[in-house]
Amino acid sequence: MSITEIFSSEQIIKGGLILITLIVFAENGIFFCFFLPGDYLLFSAGIFCGTGDFNVPISYLLACVSGAAIIGSTFGYYTGVLVGNRLLNAKDSFFFKRDFIIKTRYYYIKYAGNTLIIGRFLPVVRTFAPLLAGVINMDIKKFMFFNVIGGLIWTFVLVLGGYFLGVKFPQILNYLEYIIFAFMAITSLIVIKGFFSAKKTTKEIN
Repeated sequence: MSITEIFSSEQIIKGGLILITLIVFAENGIFFCFFLPGDYLLFSAGIFCGTGDFNVPISYLLACVSGAAIIGSTFGYYTGVLVGNRLLNAKDSFFFKRDFIIKTRYYYIKYAGNTLIIGRFLPVVRTFAPLLAGVINMDIKKFMFFNVIGGLIWTFVLVLGGYFLGVKFPQILNYLEYIIFAFMAITSLIVIKGFFSAKKTTKEIN
């Protein structure tokens, strides 16, 4: 199945609002669902909502996906808390070092806002950022503050961006595949850049 088929109005309509909501929740909160296409799904759903192909009120779509993003990340946080408590009692091994938690805690103290807000727009990062916040037992009030802001910004920007494009330029459906590829290229470059920045920060900590 091609990318255009995956993000076609037919596929989104068949899945419906419930499936879109579940995918957003899973990608934001379940670590092994990091591969799910949250960005493209939200943007495409917004476009189809704007063109009228996806017959769901834009307010319903925004409420469902923003709620799923926030609740999903909260689930990921508490998963991290559970995992973190076990890791703290675990001995160092080839796959795990206690030093990792120390470095991660330092990184979150310095960049928590950027990681949880800007990281929403980055595949993989938005899945693992809440998990790591839980692992280091980041203050829940601070986490929820950035979680809510990040979740609302991410969903509203992508869904409304797609929606208004769909309303003003319904012919954009003919170029959806190119837009998705552009998304992939941009987000991939940002993730790669972020990886090297984090690596540099880790060296500074050492």
